[in-house]
Amino acid sequence: MKDLKQRTIRGGLARLIAQGANFFLRLGSLMVLARLLAPKDFGLVGMVTAFTGVLSLFRDFGLSAAAVQRDNVTQEQVSTLFWINMMVGGILAVLALAMAPAIAAFYHEPRLIGVTAVVAAGFLFNAAGVQHSALLQRQMRFTALAVINTLGLVVGTAIAIGGAKAGYGYWSLVAMTVTMPLVVTIGCWMATAWVPGRPQRGSGVRSMMRFGSILTLNGLVIYVANNFEKVLLGRYWGVDALGIYGRAYQFANIPTDNLNSAASEVAFSALSRLQNDPNRLRTYFLKGYSLVLAMTVPITIACAFFSDDVIYVLLGAKWMAASPIFRLLAPAILVFAVVNPLGWLLPSIGLVGRGLKMACVLAPMMIAGVLIGLHYGPNGVAFAYSAVMMLWVVPAIAWAVHGTVISSKDVWLNAGRPLIASAASCALALGLQHFYGSHFSPLPRLVIGVTISTAIYLWLLLYVMGQKSFYLDLIKGFRNRSSVEEEILVSA
Repeated sequence: MKDLKQRTIRGGLARLIAQGANFFLRLGSLMVLARLLAPKDFGLVGMVTAFTGVLSLFRDFGLSAAAVQRDNVTQEQVSTLFWINMMVGGILAVLALAMAPAIAAFYHEPRLIGVTAVVAAGFLFNAAGVQHSALLQRQMRFTALAVINTLGLVVGTAIAIGGAKAGYGYWSLVAMTVTMPLVVTIGCWMATAWVPGRPQRGSGVRSMMRFGSILTLNGLVIYVANNFEKVLLGRYWGVDALGIYGRAYQFANIPTDNLNSAASEVAFSALSRLQNDPNRLRTYFLKGYSLVLAMTVPITIACAFFSDDVIYVLLGAKWMAASPIFRLLAPAILVFAVVNPLGWLLPSIGLVGRGLKMACVLAPMMIAGVLIGLHYGPNGVAFAYSAVMMLWVVPAIAWAVHGTVISSKDVWLNAGRPLIASAASCALALGLQHFYGSHFSPLPRLVIGVTISTAIYLWLLLYVMGQKSFYLDLIKGFRNRSSVEEEILVSA
């Protein structure tokens, strides 16, 4: 607690750098794999993960978050939670194997039996590393976590690309799916050097299991709502339509997903330590919220404005059908960028029940929208998805912050700056592109457009909207942390 600010800044920077590396790794792998594999290969794996992803929500039963959120945990509690996680992982693996014939029958695709059987092994790999990862988070050792997660992605990506080049098709994607959790679990065991003891009754994990179960149920409801359209597109429009929609969704969601994931671990750990200090909690949350939105919002808006060039450059000409889907999904991804960070706040102060209620209201709205848009194919689904999310954003924010130290005004004030600056900068850059765009091929045209929009965005955000001092303070906090470490080393 003494140096929580510096630890948070340091951990956030480490996770941000790692997620930046992960972003380019994921982007690069998608670019390479999109050229080595066909849409149907992605579609086949997407059919399986749409179902097994539901089981993935139960892989830690929310017990990692429960271990991080508590003020104090004992070795007996962590060991007991480890064995509970292993039991859950084994049950999920067996369920996935049992589901394989049903998944294959649902899609009329017998190859899915083998894919599902291999993917099932990932549940055991994940379960073995859940509590080790939670220990690293409690200790604010985010640099170690960042290195481990990046290494897992590097190994998985290398195996996928190697398999695709060797002609293994969709099996290369399956191999990547199970390799990453295995590498991450091995890394977490090595970093913590902790070996779990025997499980013990009466160790006081019941309240933690209650917290975790509500968090898991919340994730289940949201997952079903978020993936309902993928299941129906695969069933009624075929593997190619699902493959194209899935790549468009993944590309649109990468910036928000990566950056919010990077920040969530650090923010949740820090806010949980401050749950009994409302003033500091409010300050920490709003600073983290502003920083994350300043990075996610401009990338999402730029991708929407320059979607044709983005898809052509990154995926190739055969994927151009994903461009309109990519653009139609942008409003929904923007809503995620604005709303998802509230997921740091509610669990950290124990309001997991409110999050579940919000999910139970949103899910039927999303499902109804998908059913309406399904008749019009992937484009109709993307439009309906974004329309529902735009209707949801205002009441969602008001509901989430009600009765907390954060107000709706705080949220919109911090979200408004990057939204306005991003929209204005991209609109100006796109307007300028009409004068020079026809003289360049897609790659240089995209580079020029992004460079212009980035320069305008930074000028608007830092100087016109007065955010320069905010970022200088973050840099100062990191430097102060480095100076303290240097003094300790010198005195030692």
